[in-house]
Amino acid sequence: MPLISAQNITAGFADKTLFADASFEIQKGERIGLIGANGVGKTTLFKLILRQLEPMEGRLIIPEFTKIGCVEQHTCSDFTVTAYEEVLKVYDDVAAMERELERLNAALAAGDPDPALLERQETLRERFEARDGLTYRARARSALTGLGFTLEETDANVGILSGGQRTKISLAKLLLSGADLILLDEPTNHLDTESVEWLENFLKKYTGAAIIISHDRYFLDRTTEKTMEIEGGRFFFTKGNYSVYHALKQERILTEQRENEKIEKEIKRLEAMIEQQRGFNRERNFITIASKEKQIERLKKDLHETVRAKGDMKLSFPVASESGNEVLTVNRLSKGFGDKQLFADVSFFIKKRERIFLLGPNGCGKTTLLRILMNQLTADSGSILYGAGVRTGYFEQTQNALRSNKTVLAEVYDAFPTMSVPEIRSILAAFLFRGDDIDKHMDALSGGERAKIALLEIMLRGCNLLILDEPTNHLDIGSREVLEDALSAYEGTVICVSHDRYFINRVATKLLYFHGSEIKTLDGNYDTYLAVRDGIVNEQQKPDKEKKSDYLQKKEAEKAARMRQSRLAKLEREIAEADAQEQRVQDELNNPSVSADYVRITELSKALAALHEKQEALMEEWVKLSEE
Repeated sequence: MPLISAQNITAGFADKTLFADASFEIQKGERIGLIGANGVGKTTLFKLILRQLEPMEGRLIIPEFTKIGCVEQHTCSDFTVTAYEEVLKVYDDVAAMERELERLNAALAAGDPDPALLERQETLRERFEARDGLTYRARARSALTGLGFTLEETDANVGILSGGQRTKISLAKLLLSGADLILLDEPTNHLDTESVEWLENFLKKYTGAAIIISHDRYFLDRTTEKTMEIEGGRFFFTKGNYSVYHALKQERILTEQRENEKIEKEIKRLEAMIEQQRGFNRERNFITIASKEKQIERLKKDLHETVRAKGDMKLSFPVASESGNEVLTVNRLSKGFGDKQLFADVSFFIKKRERIFLLGPNGCGKTTLLRILMNQLTADSGSILYGAGVRTGYFEQTQNALRSNKTVLAEVYDAFPTMSVPEIRSILAAFLFRGDDIDKHMDALSGGERAKIALLEIMLRGCNLLILDEPTNHLDIGSREVLEDALSAYEGTVICVSHDRYFINRVATKLLYFHGSEIKTLDGNYDTYLAVRDGIVNEQQKPDKEKKSDYLQKKEAEKAARMRQSRLAKLEREIAEADAQEQRVQDELNNPSVSADYVRITELSKALAALHEKQEALMEEWVKLSEE
């Protein structure tokens, strides 16, 4: 029996429907990633499951036996208890069983022969052990340690802890609650990388079901086995993690677009026939017109509401002028604050078109290093030398410079006064600022909206070196993917700090990672870093033969990729030509002078069928090559 069953539910508010006619089931042990753009209804779905809202239509069936847990909004109401004692509250029932077992053991040890005591002891011991009674104290401490608490913080009163730490306490209580289904809303937001990895490992072993809202695609890949997306008021489901869902979604969109194109062509053909019939102006022609109009209405219902690029911001980073090959040389750089040394004697060299990511725990000095590169802070020692023609664009993590009472339009116009207002409006629309959005005040924007304005201004400057500090922090998944594509196609150089491991994997060509007060260099992406960190490979110790083999394999892979791209381009030309031929045949079929020529109509119909077959074969090969 499912933990939850939704039957044709519709949810929203009086003036807005978020999603409609949604049906799904949540089974025991399933771990589901819930994704979708901001505002589509993910949090609303959680509220429906928690009975904080009721669906506008349909039924949400939650059996009485289903125990649901979520992170509490207001946890730690007693500020006098320690973090450890607060987490132990989730085991209050276990502690009660433990106390009763102690009383029973004492009574039996004193010689009480009552058989009922022995029976009660056995029953209670089974329940106690099933509820982690033998290890519950260790599990409570382990959860806090895994979420980044030091021994001192574990034993500190919650009243002196930060809001983020209290949220972690609530998360620890949820994970240990023994709920049949837990609801996690952006659980990685306040966690460093080590805590996120602990949470991933915990969820892999977790026997209950979980629904996880997250923009962290790497986290979703490692913790979920099913994906549910809310998009365009509809629910889409796939077995598999985020990456599996994303690949299948691209295939679905491509298929739907091709089907839409065929339907739209057929609609145009029918509309042309209607115009032709109107010209004859006879009664039987009006009957034909009515029939064709009904066909058009039916075809329009078959059109897919495919999510096209218009739902994503349009982003690219053009380079106004090329830099030299040597972009940045850092030599023996050191920086500290008071008694704390962040890094010392750091040297590295960056070449044109490298995409460098800085990795390291919170507080190690990544943002400090970027601010030194931007001349906002002074190093204690060492030197920085930029190469010839380098023009930098800086994305600041806090975006404090964009917190003003200017409107969105005024902010961009003041930064680029040589541009016309219509040009700025057009660019803002490409970043999804449309209508009244451009009159919003900057200090009223969300973090994601400010991030888009910052990226827009960097784009317009045409810089050839981008220095980016956590650029994905406030972006939804769709915007992150647009940014990834833009950076991957960028002809300049990138230096970036990010905790988004999926983003790093897609964009990075090289890593600088903090190791104590040192910074080490590594070619590759985040998965390369993990392999080196965990001792699976050691890039620096590869034998020369293996390095040569790697080089040859890389050259072969590059050759294969070039051949694949060449074939794809040829296929696209052939598909376009087949489409054009089909249009020419269709135009001739629609010509009134041909309508009475049965032989010619037969020839054209055969030609059209052959073209359709050719198009299908070309498209099938194109899809196959695109997925490789």
